[in-house]
Amino acid sequence: MADINDERITLAHGHGGLASHRLIRSAFLSAFSSPELDPLDDAAVIKLPSDEISFSTDSFVVQPIFFPGGDIGKLAVAGTVNDVAVMGAKPYCISVGFIIEEGFLITDLTRIIKSMADECEYAGVRIATGDTKVVPKGAADGIFINTTGIGIRRKDVRLSGSLAKPGQSVILTGPAGDHGAAIVVARNDLNIHGEIVSDCCSLNDLIEKLLDELGSKITVMRDPTRGGVATTLNEISRASRVGIEIDETQIPIRPSTRAVCEILGFDPLYLANEGALLVILDNDVVDKALEICRAHPKGTEARKIGEIHDDLGGKVVLKAATGGRRIIDMLAGEMLPRIC
Repeated sequence: MADINDERITLAHGHGGLASHRLIRSAFLSAFSSPELDPLDDAAVIKLPSDEISFSTDSFVVQPIFFPGGDIGKLAVAGTVNDVAVMGAKPYCISVGFIIEEGFLITDLTRIIKSMADECEYAGVRIATGDTKVVPKGAADGIFINTTGIGIRRKDVRLSGSLAKPGQSVILTGPAGDHGAAIVVARNDLNIHGEIVSDCCSLNDLIEKLLDELGSKITVMRDPTRGGVATTLNEISRASRVGIEIDETQIPIRPSTRAVCEILGFDPLYLANEGALLVILDNDVVDKALEICRAHPKGTEARKIGEIHDDLGGKVVLKAATGGRRIIDMLAGEMLPRIC
């Protein structure tokens, strides 16, 4: 940032002139340097090692932009990496578009850029191309980030939310609702005992280990982001036309997350995760899958939480700790807006 003397983003940073070039070279290029990005052409030229790719796009408007366990930059990279990886692809490169409000602190922008660069290095992906726009004060809320991810799809597996089969099991690799709980606490002054940190992280290394070991035994992988575990399971149930029963006693939920939910009347099954996976796989490899997950730092609390059925009316059903059963439907409305 040595060439940038301004304290805050101004409209001049978005006009394509000297200020724009200084911002791009000092802030972005120094952090995101890659063979595709460095020429600063109008489009990146990418040499793909395969003719089959996974392709995903997402936008991030989380509020607050900094939260326990991450920020909007780390979230943008990790969220994109995970969306590509759960399709059985090795994340390859990302495009990034920034919409920045006039007056945004350059120190905060630098912090976000570094967070993105660090997460890219961890996940083994490159920023291939990008764009920056500055809008007048009041036309945005600080900073919004749009990403597109490309991954090279492996040929030994096929993953889709439509491929769940009766008799299979459901694994959740981490506690439900950690990201949502962290955002709630960051927005509100809640006196909660215990650490509440977002689980935001790239999971492509864990996904790769599971697929290397178990291959086609796994048919569905999803990251339960907006709408949480409950909504994601409903999406799978509808796409595959199967019923899913989950066991409340087996769902990992941190006590601190439960406390947040009790205070605000939330259900942790509908709070977002940004660093946990739902994995649907054949029963004969459940123990092996749990062993792989628990040996990985991002899957130490993995558990089997349910099973796939050909009955249940195509619904997601929760077997309660008290012994009863109730239908878990999709999230109606928006329980917690601007979660990612």
